[in-house]
Amino acid sequence: MGMLVKRFGTRIEEVSYTVRVGVYALIFDETRENLMIVSPPNGAYLLPGGEIETGETKEETLHREVMEELGFTVSIGTYLGEAEDFYYSTFRKKHYHNPGYFYVVESYQKVSEPLEDFNKLYWLPIKEAHRLLKRGSHKWAIETYLAQHGLSIH
Repeated sequence: MGMLVKRFGTRIEEVSYTVRVGVYALIFDETRENLMIVSPPNGAYLLPGGEIETGETKEETLHREVMEELGFTVSIGTYLGEAEDFYYSTFRKKHYHNPGYFYVVESYQKVSEPLEDFNKLYWLPIKEAHRLLKRGSHKWAIETYLAQHGLSIH
């Protein structure tokens, strides 16, 4: 039996979903009190990361995405687990099924400007990041991390 994947949003039977499998990271600053949050042009708040491209491992995806979005090289730490979102993008007028794999980054180094110049980047206190994040799976990743450290979002 596989572990039950945490599901957010509602899967509507008669809807055809575009599947986007993503890999995302919790990246903390030196104090471990603030998280890096990416806000794309549509104004959403998301954890750094993105879609797996053909032939990539999860780790390769994460390394590529954080370089594109943040200009960071990272050392990948704990794997938090998998969670999925079902949602409708008003921006793209499509229904998405977004399984995500979530990791904690051990350390990072800023080596360049982000390769994508259209995102806004924020260091936010953990609670504020949790409140603003758009997707249930991204909130779940923070809650899972906190629970592993004997903490709660509340």
